[in-house]
Amino acid sequence: MRRLGLIGAGGMAATVLEALAAHLPAPLEHVTILVRPGSEAKAEALLAAHRVAEASTVRGDIAGFLADAPDVVAECAGHGAVRDHGEAVLRGGCDLVVIAIGALADADLHARLEAAARAGGAKLVLPPGAVGGIDALGAARLSGLEEVTYLGRKPPRAWKGTSAETRLDLDALTEPTVFYEGTAREAARDYPQNANVAATVALAAGGFDTVRVRLIADPGITRNVHEVAVRSGCADFTIRLEGRPSPANPKTSLTAGYSVARELLNRASATVI
Repeated sequence: MRRLGLIGAGGMAATVLEALAAHLPAPLEHVTILVRPGSEAKAEALLAAHRVAEASTVRGDIAGFLADAPDVVAECAGHGAVRDHGEAVLRGGCDLVVIAIGALADADLHARLEAAARAGGAKLVLPPGAVGGIDALGAARLSGLEEVTYLGRKPPRAWKGTSAETRLDLDALTEPTVFYEGTAREAARDYPQNANVAATVALAAGGFDTVRVRLIADPGITRNVHEVAVRSGCADFTIRLEGRPSPANPKTSLTAGYSVARELLNRASATVI
């Protein structure tokens, strides 16, 4: 990886650039950030604060962004960015690292992205994001999965701005409350900013409709807690992570940005782990 493209200039992009600046074995040749109109100054400030490349560009259109010839593009801007730009990136021959994995709950979009990747000779890359054990889950899937469940527990404020507000009085909660039980597909669709982990677990397990999900608002915690329980033909295991919320967005675990950075650093390093 010598030329990097980033979509978005928010808190996750800042986390990615900060990690790259600290850990890249050598500066990149070029980095380009694609932003919506009006966010150019924010992107320029990010690039000035975290120097990861010998040259940099901020673009407001996908054509100019792809003309900068990135080797890999990392999406750091949410479901809308995946829908708006994913196909063009992949069809243009660039690997696309998607962290807003919940967007793939839209089966039609997922199929179009895979078709674009095949047409462009590129790969749609899905990092683990805020959850751990995805490598073990993917391996266990090959032995046959018996049951996979995901439990997402977050402070009430992390559920504000979602349909959880129509089910609960988030400000009045005094104890943990389950407000959603269903499939990973429904969770990713109805809670797009919060349920990317459910989507990641589902894709690693082989299906959005096979993973059972419970979402909980818990006034007794300050971190985002993710629990995955697996029973399979080769191993049974449970993984629990307490992720620190992103300072820029409490709906997002800070781990997600570092997961994207890890994927990119692996592409720039001689050893991959």
